[in-house]
Amino acid sequence: MRESLGFSWAGLAFLLALLAPNLLWTRYRPRGYDPSGESRVLLALERVGQAWVTCAALVLRDPPLLPWRARCWWLAGAAALMLLYECWWLRYFRSPRTMADFTAPLLGIPVAGASLPVAAFFLLAVWRRSILLAAGVVILGVGHIGIHLCHRREFTAASKGGA
Repeated sequence: MRESLGFSWAGLAFLLALLAPNLLWTRYRPRGYDPSGESRVLLALERVGQAWVTCAALVLRDPPLLPWRARCWWLAGAAALMLLYECWWLRYFRSPRTMADFTAPLLGIPVAGASLPVAAFFLLAVWRRSILLAAGVVILGVGHIGIHLCHRREFTAASKGGA
């Protein structure tokens, strides 16, 4: 299937759901957060993936929602993952906002603050049948989830060493 250009309302909605809590996070970062030791390779992959996913999410046309088709369940799954992502943020903002809170799992999903939106955008790509969006999501996922796993590992090692 050929991907067609056009504005995506679904992409805009997902990006807004992603952006809103992240803007608030800039004011309420976790205690002990230090990005200076982040891998330059993972950071570069994250940035490239962010730009790629943002562009692809907005400029690749959505398939029609009606009539309802079996593939619309992929969109429903993506929306459910974004809802879980918002729940994760609510839990984070109500917490003491430590690195443990920032890298915490949700419902068994490791580093949920990074994993949930990546998985949601991947399901959005499946719904659209978009190789371009999926490729950007994979690049984003390697960088973004990788950085969060490194933070989790550092926090876990520091808390074991301090005990």
